[in-house]
Amino acid sequence: MTNPTPLYEHHRAAGARLVDFAGWDMPLHYGSQLEEHHAVRQRAGMFDVSHMTQLDIGGAEATAYLRRVFANDVGRMDIGSALYGCLLNEQGGVVDDGIAYRFGEGAYRLVTNAATRNRVLAWLHDHARAFAVTLREPDEPAMIAVQGPEARAHTEAVLPAGLGAAARELGRFRHTEQGRMVVARTGYTGEDGYEIMLSGSEAGTLWDALRARGVAPAGLGARDTLRLEAGLALYGHEMDEQTTPLEAGLGWTIAWRPSDRRFIGREALQRQRDAGPARDLVGVGLQGRGVARAGQVVYTSLGEGVLTSGGFAPTLERSIGLARVPAGLEPGTAVEIDIRGRRVPGEIERYPFIRRS
Repeated sequence: MTNPTPLYEHHRAAGARLVDFAGWDMPLHYGSQLEEHHAVRQRAGMFDVSHMTQLDIGGAEATAYLRRVFANDVGRMDIGSALYGCLLNEQGGVVDDGIAYRFGEGAYRLVTNAATRNRVLAWLHDHARAFAVTLREPDEPAMIAVQGPEARAHTEAVLPAGLGAAARELGRFRHTEQGRMVVARTGYTGEDGYEIMLSGSEAGTLWDALRARGVAPAGLGARDTLRLEAGLALYGHEMDEQTTPLEAGLGWTIAWRPSDRRFIGREALQRQRDAGPARDLVGVGLQGRGVARAGQVVYTSLGEGVLTSGGFAPTLERSIGLARVPAGLEPGTAVEIDIRGRRVPGEIERYPFIRRS
């Protein structure tokens, strides 16, 4: 049994190919994944991301609680800011990644992945027992991401009076709100734009207004190729409970200072940092024929690695991937990728492959 998002009927009316994603009926594409990808890179596209998990965290010890469960430090946040980071287990493995938003004194929202929902909510509630905090999911949540070079202008034009003007002044990883609607200058495509959290009853009106301005609906397929080009990690691919942020290219999300903040997993991460991670996450460009795919073996001069993500990059018109390989390999190093038993030449590259916002 799958769950429909508040925009389900809009997807059906637009001819979307709907698939089961983490228990949700989600659009894979609306006819052409390639066209949707290019629309986001060249103009503006929008995604229904209402399946993401939203959790409001409040109370006298909300900040202390999040400083314990979040490896990045919410103590550095001011009201109206957003912060990306990871939830870790005691071994330093990634329980999930997400974005924290600070609404006020002792008032936050944490947005995490759909596929990890039940496990992560249970983990967060378990750790909340030691703190004076409340955890509550918003009623009838919806979320729309509008991304691309023209995304901000289109979005600001259709937002409620006053909210569009406030959004126009936002810096990166900042947000503003009006009623139930939260507009954040964040995204998962490598392009500029907004992610808008709102009630399900408002979502259809906003979706239709954006579409009337020519913003293209885009599905999960384009979202994945966009994030891959931008070198953005995906939970279950670049990171999981057996992989630390240091091995997933996410060392920058760990706030080591102040040294007395005992976030979960700190001791294990410190040991790994002191010793030096045995594995690195790198970009890989395929030079021979074929398509890079997650799970393919990568042969290097220092031993074997594995592609964590891979695919054809429409913007670059070639096959790329992210790979976890033995530490110490530099960009430009030749590698080979096992594609159906055939070793195809490739090269380690710097990522992100596409640099925009």
